Amino acid sequence: MIDDGEVSLPEALPHWDYRMDLSFRRSVRVDLDRVRAQCGLPDDTPLTLATVWTATGSNLSGPGHRARLTDGGVHDVELEVRLHGADLGGLLLLDTALVLAEGRTDGRPSSPRRAGSVLWSDRESVRLQGDAPQFPMAVIDFANTSFPEGAAWHLQISGSLENATMGSLLLLVNEQNKVTTAAFENAHKPRAVDQIVLSAVYADAARTMIEYALAHEDFTEESDYSDGSLGATLLSLFDQLFPGQSITDVRLRRLQSPALFASDLQAAVKIFEVS
Repeated sequence: MIDDGEVSLPEALPHWDYRMDLSFRRSVRVDLDRVRAQCGLPDDTPLTLATVWTATGSNLSGPGHRARLTDGGVHDVELEVRLHGADLGGLLLLDTALVLAEGRTDGRPSSPRRAGSVLWSDRESVRLQGDAPQFPMAVIDFANTSFPEGAAWHLQISGSLENATMGSLLLLVNEQNKVTTAAFENAHKPRAVDQIVLSAVYADAARTMIEYALAHEDFTEESDYSDGSLGATLLSLFDQLFPGQSITDVRLRRLQSPALFASDLQAAVKIFEVS
């Protein structure tokens, strides 16, 4: 569900960022008599239709909407879930399942007995990936920090490459810079000026992240970082920006010709190429 109404679930949300909460709705038609008959359950068996979400970028998951079904016949059930953007990232998985609401002992020997037994399930997914930086962010007043008051944003990156990405990155946006804050507020439906600002932020964040990675001598193609770690995120970003190039070559270019490295990175992120 978006500002303009409802749309079918897309494969990806290209302008999503961590400040953008998401709302979903699904209609499910359930023939309760048929379900119970095919599962060998008594006619009065209560069932539950439920949704569960999982975000691969944050490694978080949680329950959505639950609807208890006790009558017979055919029911049209509306399931709604609203998710906080700060909890999400990566691939968002939306699972819908019809489960046994209570434990049973009076069904057929082959019928489900334990509460929570899954009788039917379905999965949809949407990739939360686009021009907006894919890590946590906060809008603060730089006048109350050690950052320059005139700066529009600052990417904090720290810790070992083995640390979790979500705990190692934080994009801070200066609330006094109205152009930048407006761009993030409109990230789900950006204007031309918003796209230019987001492109600049993305380019700067990519530069900061790549330079942080190259500063670590143990950052190599042979490094085996765990999923969700800062090292894995940086390695994925490097492969995206410098396909077919070795980390050693790019590291030497940055040291020997920093101006050329900066131009290469501008070209890699396609800065200011807005639609």
